[in-house]
Amino acid sequence: MTPRIFDESDFSSRPGKRNSRPRSKNRPDHKDAVPGFITGVDRGRYTVLVDEDGPDERTITAMKARELSRDRIVCGDRVDMVGDVSGDEGTLSRIVRITERATVLRRTADDTDPYERIIVANADQLVIVTALANPEPRTRMIDRCVVAAYDAGMEAVLCLTKADLASPEELRNLYEPVGVKVLVTSLASEQAPSEDFVPSELHDLDAVRTQLAGKTSVFVGHSGVGKSTLVNALVPDAFRATGRVNDVTGRGRHTSTSAVALRLPQFTPADSKEAQSGWVIDTPGVRSFGLAHIDLDRVLAAFEDLEEIVEDCPRGCTHLESAPDCALDEWLERAQKNETDEDDLTVSSRIKRIESLRRLLAARPE
Repeated sequence: MTPRIFDESDFSSRPGKRNSRPRSKNRPDHKDAVPGFITGVDRGRYTVLVDEDGPDERTITAMKARELSRDRIVCGDRVDMVGDVSGDEGTLSRIVRITERATVLRRTADDTDPYERIIVANADQLVIVTALANPEPRTRMIDRCVVAAYDAGMEAVLCLTKADLASPEELRNLYEPVGVKVLVTSLASEQAPSEDFVPSELHDLDAVRTQLAGKTSVFVGHSGVGKSTLVNALVPDAFRATGRVNDVTGRGRHTSTSAVALRLPQFTPADSKEAQSGWVIDTPGVRSFGLAHIDLDRVLAAFEDLEEIVEDCPRGCTHLESAPDCALDEWLERAQKNETDEDDLTVSSRIKRIESLRRLLAARPE
């Protein structure tokens, strides 16, 4: 038998199963990790603010560690990092931990999509930017955003733009009874913002600044409603791209392509003696807001004064107008006959809230 001649192709640096060393399950605790605030996400690279409002505040670029490969990091996240966190040009740090989120705003692509998409984290309030005209307001979209805000544990704020083109009263009467704060802005003229538009031409911004002061707010809205124009007025150095509404379709063109957190200038509200800043997270325009992830009980939780009434509903009641034997209908019938114990103002307010609740529930998938 001819002996086999070995060469370098027979060599393997990979050990066999018997000699392989088992991978350690122990992971470093990263006690020296540096905390930071995610202000931007771009193709796997994260812009992180370190030492916020401190003497060594700086912006660094980071990437996710391998152990976080399946975790989504979004604007507003608080994270811990290791590596080069100097912020010098060309440096790259590594995100090793996402701290617990106080709030999480989610949406699905549509009402049949089971996959939840996280939009932002740790925001205090959701500002739904809606134009009163050009394009026309879509209450169903507003309803969905309000439901998502309540589900996330956030305050819902409706900011109506282009009040110089239409009256805000109808929408104000629809949403204030639900506990939604309504703000209104307008232009100095009835002309749409041009390329040489000056942000100071927007009116009634102090009310908006007061609502945003000291909070982290996420702006959501259709394309063309004036969201980026509003952001540029609030944060003069934001330079968010603005666009026009298509005359044929009545829809706006996507100008913001990614979410970004922008620091608000210092502002002193009328009811405060101290100047406050805050953060605005501007998101790309959306055409739909799926609610496949929202449970009925979590919508009802936003209407504490109605929860006692619906306790008498039959099991599985949807609380819609078409629902048989719904306790809300029984209460409405008694209210019309003045058979309730509440005063007229309370009854009137509760009737509006029942209408609002049913409108919000109708926005959910069945």
